[in-house]
Amino acid sequence: MSVVDVSRPVVAPVQAPPAQRGVVAIGVAVAVVVGLAVNNAAGWKLTVLYAIGLALGLVLFHSRFGFTSAWRQLVTVGQGRAIRAHMLMLGVACLLFSVLLGSGASLSGTPEGTVAPAGLGVVLGAFLFGVGMQVGGSCASGTLFAVGSGQTAILFTLGGFIAGSVASAFAAGWIKLLQNTGPSVSLADTPLGYTGALIISLLVIGAIAGASVLIERRRTPPPIEQPPTERGVLRALRGSWPLWVGALLLAGLNALTLFVSGHAWGITSAFGLWGAKILGWVGIDISGAPFWSVPENAAKLSASVLTDRISVMDFGIMIGALIAAALAGAFTLHRKIPWKLAVGAVLGGVVMGIGARLAGGCNIGAYFSGVASFSLHGWLWGAMALIGTFAGVALRPLFGLTNPKPSDSVC
Repeated sequence: MSVVDVSRPVVAPVQAPPAQRGVVAIGVAVAVVVGLAVNNAAGWKLTVLYAIGLALGLVLFHSRFGFTSAWRQLVTVGQGRAIRAHMLMLGVACLLFSVLLGSGASLSGTPEGTVAPAGLGVVLGAFLFGVGMQVGGSCASGTLFAVGSGQTAILFTLGGFIAGSVASAFAAGWIKLLQNTGPSVSLADTPLGYTGALIISLLVIGAIAGASVLIERRRTPPPIEQPPTERGVLRALRGSWPLWVGALLLAGLNALTLFVSGHAWGITSAFGLWGAKILGWVGIDISGAPFWSVPENAAKLSASVLTDRISVMDFGIMIGALIAAALAGAFTLHRKIPWKLAVGAVLGGVVMGIGARLAGGCNIGAYFSGVASFSLHGWLWGAMALIGTFAGVALRPLFGLTNPKPSDSVC
């Protein structure tokens, strides 16, 4: 439970506006069409993963489950409620992953956790990502569900994300060298196996959650602003959900992704593919770039995006968030975007795109799935992204962005 200043009135959430039925209908129609296209191109398994993506979009929007804002609130005013939701998500995911990885249960052969080297690539990449997500206004998962819910400014972030990912393809050799400067360490490589890894992970998670409580007691931050909601049964479809509900559902959906595909949830590798495809459509061939020269990557570039697991799930997240936002009456397109905000969004996206490639993943693929897979690089990613957050928060005012203050009634 958050510790807040009792002298500050806690603002109750306002009533959600009416559902935007026309937008809901369009969103459902698009969801069905894309689902049929995925099934036709890639079969039932990717169609199931697409459905999981839709569910992820719904959960991310309804719970407003953010990574960018959580770190910013902790750094600026000591609000740790969202960080504790992260720890709940990670703890449950670790439990579920330990069962799946330990038993080898999967619909796609032996499941593989996200275990990667804890090297300079993660150190530099996660730091850059932490800076970029504060300047750009969202993380990888936040970018997708914000775009889906109609936040037009985040389209600039997504564009920058794609541009940074495309540029990274030309530096694949250097990136691989930096990534391989450290060892790949799995906490499961102990005499107790995945049981020991789970115990170690839960101890770390508990320590972080406890530290967030102590920080709150010292700084008495403002509470987190509550989005519009409904009451009763309608809250499930139109209202905001508690962070703990989002945490549990995200952990479960990541584990379901591992069970169906044999791999954990990821997001950003699709951005480089989209960028390369877009360039190809306008006559610019980058298939000779070092990254796309690798046979496995070249095969993805020549195939349809509807056969790419990460792309299909990303499409699902955006469409699911669109439907959720329209049901909540919150879908809106911003026609006027301040130029400073647009510049910051693009630059932040570019930095995140480069950072994600350096680190081998984003807040989902490297941090969430890495920690859930008991990889040391996941924890290193989180620590470096938090350090990057300090720098990013300092840069935000340059682009017309505000930071929470201790005197705010909510943050």
